[in-house]
Amino acid sequence: MNIDSLLDYLQNSGLITYIILGLLSIYFITVFWIFFYRLFYLNNWISKEKDSLESLFMGNELPSTFSFLRGCIKNKEALNKDILNACFDAAIKDATFGLTFLSIIATTSPFIGLFGTVVSILESFSALGAATKASLNVLAPAISEALVATAAGILVSIPAYTFHLIIKRKSYELSVYLKNQIQILLSIHNKD
Repeated sequence: MNIDSLLDYLQNSGLITYIILGLLSIYFITVFWIFFYRLFYLNNWISKEKDSLESLFMGNELPSTFSFLRGCIKNKEALNKDILNACFDAAIKDATFGLTFLSIIATTSPFIGLFGTVVSILESFSALGAATKASLNVLAPAISEALVATAAGILVSIPAYTFHLIIKRKSYELSVYLKNQIQILLSIHNKD
């Protein structure tokens, strides 16, 4: 589809099509914003937790000052399994922020696009019903233009679902580092 076809499509579109394409544009921008924000945030956090885990392997009795778990315990005596588990739950809640939005966008955008296509096809058939000559030459371009909304919905859905899985995997990776630190801390604490 070239620029002239796109401009012609937009000129001949109705209000519903504009609303659908506007909503899908907002979805598209939101998907990429959430993904890059969360990806950089989680990568930085994972790096800190990995360093903290290595520090514990080296013999330190508390996580490094950059670890999320360090905020839960003030000193070795305050180390408690319940506190560490509550801290772990809070960390996972923070790490998975944004997944709901990505999931909602991934599942709803194809339906929004399909709704736009259905409305466009209804408008096309209504215009064809009023015309005196209706042929395949008139119907085919109208149907192909109507499918633009479905294509837009799928275009938004694919990265949203892909980014959802990437962020979910990063959250899992973070949870592994945190669980390992908790196990080491509890084994050191129980040994004393």
